[in-house]
Amino acid sequence: MQRNRALAAVGLAFLLVLAGCTGAGNGGDGATQASLDGDDPEYEEATGTPVEKADDAASASERMRIYTARLTVRVDAFEASRSNLSTAVSTHGGYVGNSQIFTNERGDRTYRDGEFTYRVPAENYSAFLEAVRAEGAVVREEENVQDVTGQHADLEARLENLRAERDRLRELYEQANDTEDVLAVQRELSDVQGEIERTEARLESLENRVAYATVTVELREERPDDPSAGDRWYDTGVVAAFLESVDGAIVALRALVVGIAYALPYLIAFGVPLIGLGLVFTRFVVGGRPSIRGGDASEEAPPDEEAPPSESAPPSDDESE
Repeated sequence: MQRNRALAAVGLAFLLVLAGCTGAGNGGDGATQASLDGDDPEYEEATGTPVEKADDAASASERMRIYTARLTVRVDAFEASRSNLSTAVSTHGGYVGNSQIFTNERGDRTYRDGEFTYRVPAENYSAFLEAVRAEGAVVREEENVQDVTGQHADLEARLENLRAERDRLRELYEQANDTEDVLAVQRELSDVQGEIERTEARLESLENRVAYATVTVELREERPDDPSAGDRWYDTGVVAAFLESVDGAIVALRALVVGIAYALPYLIAFGVPLIGLGLVFTRFVVGGRPSIRGGDASEEAPPDEEAPPSESAPPSDDESE
């Protein structure tokens, strides 16, 4: 009896092994056939289930990219080029974001420069660049492409989680009975709602930058030549030089008269008092002081006296007798 049971167990085990080998053989034939047909499926490491390969063209078209460009273009006529670019951006479905215009002077002539920011749909980005390049000589050109597919996916996942959390908080708010619990849930719900709005704004801004390319164009009008450049003074005619000299003398004389007219009130206001003070100082301080040289002369001069006869003079003949 025990021997029969043992044989039955061995037979059952043999059938199970045979069934497993048959299944494995079918799987191997399927994989082999697939490889022969050219379909080589990939398998997940954890589950071993096949994963279909994504189409490269489809994935490339689904990538989210931000296109930006900056060009400096030298043009002959500023206003005409500006009008052409405004028409081109409208034709391509875009609009003008910002604009700055500068007016410069050179001698008696003026020229203008300007910087404009254009927003055009991403699909018309290349066509609009060609329109910009056609306006004149491109002095400088920069392009930048930023892939934000991952950033967009992260924002969407975060937004989905925040909305799910908001739904759970709403359920808790409906079930809360205690006033303190109601207030706590309400605060959490308000914070989550604010985060949802900020995330939505970031997502919307990112999608707008992806949908519309940004092209900044700097237009530079040709500078006019300086009319005085290259002229030499000795190339001027004699009559013209004389007339210019006369004009210069008249201008100088007029400037002198105008300068005196400006200075006359100051001369009257400050010069007259200074002259008066000088006269007073000369009259009372310098004129009233006695002369030192005159006093010495009066003291040293003796009164007039008759000089005594000289003793050494020889006696005359009358006296000797």
